[in-house]
Amino acid sequence: MKSIFGIGLLLLFMLPSGLTAQPDPWKISSGKTDPSNYYGITVANGMIGIVSAPEPFKVKEVVLAGAYDLYGRGRVSNFLRSFNLLNMRLEIDGRNIGNAEATGMHQELDMKKAAFTSSFEYSDKASVSYTCYSLRQLPFTVLMDISITAKKDILISGASVMEAPDALKDVQNYYNEIDRPHTRIQLLTSSAKSPTGKLLMCASNTFLFPEQHGEEPRVIHEMWDNNMHLMKFSRKIKAGETYRFSIAGSSLTSAHHDDPLNEAERATIFAKLEGRERLLQFHTRAWEELWKSDILIEGDPQAQQDIHSMLYHLYSFSREGTALSPSPMGLSGLGYNGHVFWDTELWMFPAILVLHPELAKSMIEYRYQRLDAAKRNAFSKGYKGAMFPWESAASGVEETPVWALSGPFEHHITACVGIAAWNYYCVTQDREWLKEKGWPILSATADFWASRVERNGPGQYDIKNVVASDEWAENVDNDAFTNAAARANLRFAAEAAKLLGITPDPDWTKVADNIPILHFPDGVTKEHAAYAGEGIKQADVNLLAYPLKEITDPQAIRKDLEYYETRVPGEGTPAMTQAVFTTLYARLGDGAKAYHWFREAYLPNLNPPFRVIAETRGGSNPYFATGAGGILQSVLMGFGGLEITPKGLVQLKSALPGHWKSLTITGVGPGKKTYIVR
Repeated sequence: MKSIFGIGLLLLFMLPSGLTAQPDPWKISSGKTDPSNYYGITVANGMIGIVSAPEPFKVKEVVLAGAYDLYGRGRVSNFLRSFNLLNMRLEIDGRNIGNAEATGMHQELDMKKAAFTSSFEYSDKASVSYTCYSLRQLPFTVLMDISITAKKDILISGASVMEAPDALKDVQNYYNEIDRPHTRIQLLTSSAKSPTGKLLMCASNTFLFPEQHGEEPRVIHEMWDNNMHLMKFSRKIKAGETYRFSIAGSSLTSAHHDDPLNEAERATIFAKLEGRERLLQFHTRAWEELWKSDILIEGDPQAQQDIHSMLYHLYSFSREGTALSPSPMGLSGLGYNGHVFWDTELWMFPAILVLHPELAKSMIEYRYQRLDAAKRNAFSKGYKGAMFPWESAASGVEETPVWALSGPFEHHITACVGIAAWNYYCVTQDREWLKEKGWPILSATADFWASRVERNGPGQYDIKNVVASDEWAENVDNDAFTNAAARANLRFAAEAAKLLGITPDPDWTKVADNIPILHFPDGVTKEHAAYAGEGIKQADVNLLAYPLKEITDPQAIRKDLEYYETRVPGEGTPAMTQAVFTTLYARLGDGAKAYHWFREAYLPNLNPPFRVIAETRGGSNPYFATGAGGILQSVLMGFGGLEITPKGLVQLKSALPGHWKSLTITGVGPGKKTYIVR
């Protein structure tokens, strides 16, 4: 990975000497931090996400997966911010350290260890660094590790702050000390009700003091106001001495546990008694396991770093053993209210599925547990089977604000869920899962499409009045992607039935064979019945070649590509469209064009200082996990040629960009295989 071929294409950093430094494959650094142009990076463990801030010891927000309440935008469920349980205050010789006092601020994300470190100097008195972790082995627990090296004798005062976000109400604050023969446990705890009172949210934290420094310092509790309290300690540090301490905290709600207040304190006590070294040891080991499934690019250091960042975020936003599914912004904030869309099934899920099926299983479990709600949704619209909502949150009912037409009309989501269920079986070959959970999803979604079509004669089982996957096309008839996805859903359901020894409904195949795919006179696939060549928001027709495999003739694929790639405007479109172009050109053997669209998919969407992806170029709502999922698919399934088939994963012929010497994909599928393209 040391080649600098094509250096003009790379975004490189300059060293003071004028030499170029290649991007580190595992570490993204801020260089000079500019608070006025700063987009935070997230450390998360699939349950709790911490978003960085440019100010010393501050966290922008703490986001907890699965915690929703009805407030704010659109009279629908919204993600809740959790208590900010890692904000800290540090005084040195009586002066509080803020932006003005912290000079040379440097921040760095270590993706391999899922650790975010900030370091700075305070005048001629101290060097300070602190690292934030969302502990992978403990779903509800986070850690801040602080290190202070004195340049002269100093007095420090460290305070752990517990702060309630504005939306919460009826905040209750508690402080408790538990004495044990060899340790004292201080618990700074808060609880509050969500805006409607539906949920109880709780958080607790504690200090972890180093054993080698003798007796633990005295801790004092202070109430500042109803929404904030803190605990603090003081200590003298001699010149040349380094003093290290940590803050461990836990947060959960009544959506996660029947007794969240006591459980938050129990989880924090558990972390305290595990101790810093063991906490970090198990966290690092868990991430080492995740990174056994990796993508290695030889010949393009910047692409390597960026692909690691995309993998890091998708791993961070998902978790094994849950029934949770990531929203478009994952755990990086409150974007899209934390709702779940097709972004999961079509864009994030396939990349996660081939690298970590156990993470993908949580995503499809989310849909399985909300199948009854989807059936009620179909019933309310006069259809059979299950109709999944366009926006989904905790309960699985439709959560799209009523002013957005996607809720009642963007029906392709139901096919995306059915296809994801089939793909999970294909990759894992888990027939028991298919029987228990996959089949109920596949059969119910197939029943929906059989009732959804309007039967207007052979070849004319029309699907009318939908919002296309190209969302600028509203209330159109026979949208290409919707129709092709419905066909795939129906056929996969029939195939699953045969595998399980069940007689499939013969109507499914009949309907699939008669849903039309429209074309222009020259053979180009027509996006929908009224389409006349206008600009498109995002991929629709080109999805028929990948991932649907509805169109397989290379000439037809290229013809559709060359037509629709000129219909994508330069702004206002999400990153996934260009990722689809990348995948298809790589599979057609055109590495140069694939690389052009690979760069177009995300480089214009990057925000400083950590190259976080926004939804659109120039956008300001990172981190866009949907785009990351699409781009990862373009590497795995495009350049890497991986293909999901009913008999498992296979590798197709594909082409790399000219300056990529090789592409190695490790830890693929249940067998953890390695695939190489040179």
